[in-house]
Formats: sequence, C-alpha cells, structure tokens
Amino acid sequence: MSNKALVYLADNRERLLKKLNEFLSIPSVSTDSEHKGDIKQAADFLATYLVEIGFENIDTKDTGGHPLVYAEYNGAGSDASTVLFYGHYDVQPVDPIDQWKSDPFKPEVREGRVYARGSSDDKGQVFMNLAVFEAIMKTDGKLPLNVKICIEGEEEIGSENLYDILQEKKELFEADFAVISDSGMVAENQPTILYGLKGFTGIEITVAGPDHDLHSGMYGGAVRNPVMALTQILATMKNSDEVITVDHFYDDVEPLSEHERELISQVPGEDFVEATGAPDTASEKGYTPQEHTMARPTFEINGIYGGYQGEGTKTIIPSSATAKITCRLVPGQDPEKIQQLLEDHVKKVAPSGVHVNVQKEKLSSKAYKVEPDHPLIKKAAKSYTKAFGKETVFVRMGGSIPVVEWIEDIYNIPVVLLGFGTPGDRLHSPNESFPLDSYDKGMETLVYYWKSIND
Repeated sequence: MSNKALVYLADNRERLLKKLNEFLSIPSVSTDSEHKGDIKQAADFLATYLVEIGFENIDTKDTGGHPLVYAEYNGAGSDASTVLFYGHYDVQPVDPIDQWKSDPFKPEVREGRVYARGSSDDKGQVFMNLAVFEAIMKTDGKLPLNVKICIEGEEEIGSENLYDILQEKKELFEADFAVISDSGMVAENQPTILYGLKGFTGIEITVAGPDHDLHSGMYGGAVRNPVMALTQILATMKNSDEVITVDHFYDDVEPLSEHERELISQVPGEDFVEATGAPDTASEKGYTPQEHTMARPTFEINGIYGGYQGEGTKTIIPSSATAKITCRLVPGQDPEKIQQLLEDHVKKVAPSGVHVNVQKEKLSSKAYKVEPDHPLIKKAAKSYTKAFGKETVFVRMGGSIPVVEWIEDIYNIPVVLLGFGTPGDRLHSPNESFPLDSYDKGMETLVYYWKSIND
C-alpha cells in the first residue's frame, strides 16, 4: 500500500501543489473581522476536499467565532486504532506588507520554497496530511486506521472556543491518540521528534508610589522611587546563576533524566551567540543552554516601564512602574500554583513606601511530555528516518501549544507532534515559506506512519 500511495503522490504532485496553492490563496486571517468571508471560504475548501477524499459526517461547526471543520472516517473497523488529527486553517496578518517580496496570498516558488502566508503555519502541513489520506484512499480503497478530523479557524487568536467544544462534545472527538502537524524540525532535512512542550504562565507587577510624578530635587530622599522599588523586587527573583530564587518554585519540577540529557546532546546544536547576536550564553548552573531551553523552567522579564522615556532628561520621581513577567514551565509544575508563588514572593520582598499590585496572566497552560520510548513515538521516528534518510533526533521545545495540553487533559491520550517546518520558514513574519523538499519527504513520512500504526 505504501509504495502505491507514494507513486500516486508523485504522479499527482503538480495537481496537488495547485490545490495547495488554491488553499494558500485564501486570506483566512482570523484576527481581522474584514476577513470573515475568507475564513468561511477556507473552511468550505476543507469540507469540500474531505468529501472528495472519502470522509463522512463532515460538518463546519459553529463555535461562536470562526467555524471548526469536523469529519470522520470509520472504514478501518472496530479493531483498528482511531486517531484525532488536529490542525488550523487560520493565519497571521501579513503586516508589514511592504517587506514581502511577493504577494502573501499569491503563492510563489523561489529557490525550492513556496512563499505564502500559511505555507508552513499551518495550512501547508494540514494539506500534506489530507493529501496523504487521499493517496492512500485512492490506491488502497480504505485507510489503515479510523480518523477524526478537527481543523479550527481560531488558533492564531488563542483558540478561544476550542477547549469548550472539546469538553462539551467529548464523545465526538474521542480517539486512541492524536496527531498534530503544526511544528518543525531543528534543521532543514533533519527529521525531528518533538516529544515535549513547556507550559506557560505569567504575572504583571505594578508598583505605585505618589499619586503623580514628583520633582526629584524637591522630593528625592523623602519619597521612595517606584522604578527603583520595582527593580529591587525583580533582583530578588533570579540570581546570577540563572536560578529562580522564588521559594518552592522548583518543588514539583520533573528531573531531567540522564537518558533525556543524552537525547538532547545528540541534537544538532544551534549557535545561540551567532543566532542572536548576544555576547555569550547564560543558562542555569549545571545545565547546557539546550537543556535549559528545552527542559528546565525559565523566568523572564518581558518588559519594564515607568517614568520619563523621551529624549534628554526629565528630573522626576515617577508615580508608578510596571514589569511583565512570563515563565515557561516543565512537567510537574502547575501554572496557578506558580502564579501564587510569584505573587507571594513579590509581596514578601516589596519595600515600604509603595503599593504593589500583582495581576495574573489569564492564558496559562501546563507542560506536555510523552515518553520518547512510547511505541507511537518510535514508529514516528522510524518513519521520519526512512523518508529523510537520516537518524531522527528527539527534542523538547521551549514553546507552548495549548491545544496539546487540552487534548491530554480532556482525553488522557498521547499526542504525537509530526511537524515538518524548518528554522528558515519565518513563521508570523513577512516572506513565510515552506521547503518543497520538506513537503515531499514529509508526505512520504506520513504514508509510512499511518500504515505502521496497526502493525
């Protein structure tokens, strides 16, 4: 079956690329109400294609926001596994448009890449899976497993309606495992298993002193400066060894095993100094930069402001100062507990003479990890290696994908992240693109993977 499907994909490559370009040409920008009609057009495109492939019970579900495309295939029988495939068809805005070298919604191939908004995130990768389902159906007459499709139109605006739908219609989306193709590889043509994601939470600290800005000559030495008070608070939260000094912050952290450290050491290492322009790396004492980025919690000040920001000098004591803080979390850590620990620490160390307010980030998520030796992960790694001709590397990512945590939380099933993007894809930026080599080898990987599930 696999060979026939690969031949089908090769024979129909130009037709399928034309169909992908049609999908990419729809400006399905979810954050802009002017594109509401385009969002519907993209959902209708998917629904029509799913009919052509042979899926059933196809429905563009009303979410209260943008529609969610649902479909089923149950032809593999009750003994076969059922997968929930998730993706999204909405895309980021294209601004600044003047930095694009070609129209973001008129796909163009240059130097082996297709340039268009959504080519990598996530329309291109969604389409690859559907094209493989088509190839298998047309050559074998059926799929080797049962499939439930969930493709939403709100991922780029926080998937604000998805959790409630997955919860309320739990039986509809139930499956043995889930697959998401909305991630990437550590380098072009380097097959990569992403088996863990960090969680996320944050707080905003506001320090207020006088009820208006004060003349520093008249009041300096009599009234505490809120900017100075804020920096004193922040300085107590992490030390020069990059260790977070908030009491009990690490209590629930799942230790990084020697096996995982070995897996991380085998990943082609990014030169952080060269890539960022920073003069040196700075990671938690006892861990490499890659280990810290992938598998240890972080504490970052994302922004700090207060007082005069203009040219020259303005001799004031500012009335207030604010800092925005986020933490990336690892398995075992609870976002709400971490927020409370941060707030407790801030209030404990806050100096006298100011009022301190802590506002908690509403959008938080827990970390996710599936064991790298899980059978579904091993099959994915084998499929990658067979298609790309290279040994697959295993990584955890410092970013967060909330839907992964939601699926694990609601359904308690493993989530396999089968991504084919590359570091050069420029996600969310002008000139987003996707390598056609990843497109071809990625679909080959998917053919091998779907066939292997019930072996």
